Amino acid sequence: MKEWQTILVVDDDTSIVELLRDFLENEGYQVKTASDTIQAMAVFEKSIIHCMILDIMMPGQSGFELCRQIREKSHVPILFLSARSSDIDKIRGLALGGDDYIVKTASPGEIVARVKAVLRRTRIQQESMRKVLHYGSLTLDLSSREVWSDGEMITLTPKEYELLCLFAEHPKYVFSYEQLLDKFWSGIGDKHTVRVHISRLREKIEADPNRPKWIINVWGIGYRFIGETHENHTYT
Repeated sequence: MKEWQTILVVDDDTSIVELLRDFLENEGYQVKTASDTIQAMAVFEKSIIHCMILDIMMPGQSGFELCRQIREKSHVPILFLSARSSDIDKIRGLALGGDDYIVKTASPGEIVARVKAVLRRTRIQQESMRKVLHYGSLTLDLSSREVWSDGEMITLTPKEYELLCLFAEHPKYVFSYEQLLDKFWSGIGDKHTVRVHISRLREKIEADPNRPKWIINVWGIGYRFIGETHENHTYT
């Protein structure tokens, strides 16, 4: 069941809208509707929409123009539904960012199947882009920029977060003071600059900052990341 997913159907033909609503709701989707692009944009900006079925020919602004506007702010899947069947219209719709192009002669069952397919592709793409590093009790979600320790989210400054990401993505690698200064401070500063930031980071991620288990000193050179379960870190 997909009851948590909301489909926005945009068409000025009420009979088509109601037919699609019935079929989509029967599959467990929530359905919102609009009869023109102005209404559609208002609904889109106020709701969480997971997929849009969009007619091309409507009073006022066309579906192509609405797609262009949506693509400036969102990657929500868009399926064009049109009476036009020419290759030119299909190419234009896909070039504007549409994920599929369906001719209105298609059955409601086929349209629902296309919706399921594009939502499935989108979910797979999103999951493949999601990158999470697990090191025992320490977790870094690189897609959301969240850091968790022992199940609690830790608030880091942007600099602290970037430092931790660099170390966690390169376990065991020794980063010299000079490398860290060049990367994060454009070479301006000294060893003390690095030490202060590492110390602050340790205070947030280490159970005992005086006996660190994540970011370890390499005497006279710099630092490296080595956790108690570093060999089992994973990407998910």
